[in-house]
Amino acid sequence: MRNAVALGVLKVVGKGVPRMPAGIDPAAMLGAVPLPILLLDSEYNFRFANQAAEQFLGLSFQQLAQMTLRDLIPHDHPLFPLIAQVCRNGGSIVDHDLTLESPRLHKHSITIQATSMTELPDCVLLSIQDNSAARSLDRQMVFRGAARSVSGMASVLAHEVKNPLSGIRGAAQLLESSVSEADRELAVLIRDEADRIRDLVDRMEAFGEKPIERRAVNIHRVLEHVRRLAQTGFAAHLRITEHYDPSLPSVWANRDLLVQVLLNLVKNAAEALTDAVQDGEITLITAYRHGVRLAVAGSTQRVHLPLKVTVRDNGPGIAEDMRPHLFEPFVTSKASGTGLGLALVAKIVEDHGGLIEVDSRPGRTEFALFLPVLSEDPGEGDPLHG
Repeated sequence: MRNAVALGVLKVVGKGVPRMPAGIDPAAMLGAVPLPILLLDSEYNFRFANQAAEQFLGLSFQQLAQMTLRDLIPHDHPLFPLIAQVCRNGGSIVDHDLTLESPRLHKHSITIQATSMTELPDCVLLSIQDNSAARSLDRQMVFRGAARSVSGMASVLAHEVKNPLSGIRGAAQLLESSVSEADRELAVLIRDEADRIRDLVDRMEAFGEKPIERRAVNIHRVLEHVRRLAQTGFAAHLRITEHYDPSLPSVWANRDLLVQVLLNLVKNAAEALTDAVQDGEITLITAYRHGVRLAVAGSTQRVHLPLKVTVRDNGPGIAEDMRPHLFEPFVTSKASGTGLGLALVAKIVEDHGGLIEVDSRPGRTEFALFLPVLSEDPGEGDPLHG
C-alpha cells in the first residue's frame, strides 16, 4: 500500500506519470528526498511520510499512522482550512511564514504547499520548507551591519572621548584629597562615572574589524572551562548538566573568543533563572549535524558548519517582542544592561563563519551555535574547502 501511495505522490511531484526504471522502489526514492513530504486524507489521517518528514516531526511513520494532524497542532491552526480548500476545490495552495507550535512541535518560518491528487482524490499532498535557518542568517547579516556601525562609533569615541575622559578622572582624583567630605562624594561620583563611560567605550571597541587567530580547539574543554567559571561564580546556585557527543572533531576557532561567547550565553541563562523558577537548570549540549553550509563572503567557497553547541535553560523564556531584536546593539531588557553582550556574541560567531540561532518559549530557551570544524585534509589548514 505504501508503494502505491508513493507512486501517486511521485506523479504529483513530477507533474505527470513518472517513468520509473525497473527495480526502483518509489517509497525508497521519496525517502531520499530531503524535503519533508506528507500525504493526508480528508480526515487529516497520515497516509504517507518520507524520512525527511519523520525527522521534521520527530515521529516515525508507524507513530504517525496512529495519529491525525489534530494530534500535532491546535484545531484552529490555519493549515486545516488550507487543506479543506484544496480537498474541496483541487489545485495547489502555498502558505508562507507559518508556525507549527504545540507540546510536540515548535517550528517557525515554515512554508507549506498543499496539492490535490487526481490519483488519490480524497488525499492532499503537503510539502514543507523550513526557512528558519535562512531567516536567522538574514537577521545576522543585518546585525553584522549594525555591529559595523558600532565599531565605527567606537573608533570615534576612543579618539575623541577617552583622552579627555582620562583628564576628567585624574582631576576628580586630585579633588578627593583637597575638598570637604560633602564635596569628596561628588568627586568620587565623577570618577566612578568616568570609569563607567570608559568601560562602555572599551566594550564597544570589541566590535572592531580585527582578524582573529584560529586553530584547532576542543569544544568540550572550552565548555568545561565555562562551566567551572559559572559554578564558582554567578551560577553557583544552579544545576548545570552536560550532554556531549564525545566523538566530535576539533572546531576551527579562537579559544578565548569561544569562551567569551559561551560564558555570555551561560550568564544570560543563569540570569533568566530567577528565584521564581523552581529547579533552575542549564544544559550544555554538543552534537554533529550534517547539511548546514554557508557561502563565504567574497568567494565561491562554502563553509560547512556541522558542529552544534547548544546552551539551554528552563527559565520563563524571552519576551516575544524582544526575540527579533536580540542580537541588535543597545537592545536589552535588563535595567542596568548596555545591550552589547549578545550583539558581540553574534559578531564573534559571524567572524568565525558560523551561525547562531535562538528558540524560546516558556520553560525552554535554547541558543544554538553552528561552527566549522578543522578540515580533515592536512593540506588545507582551514575548513573552507571541506
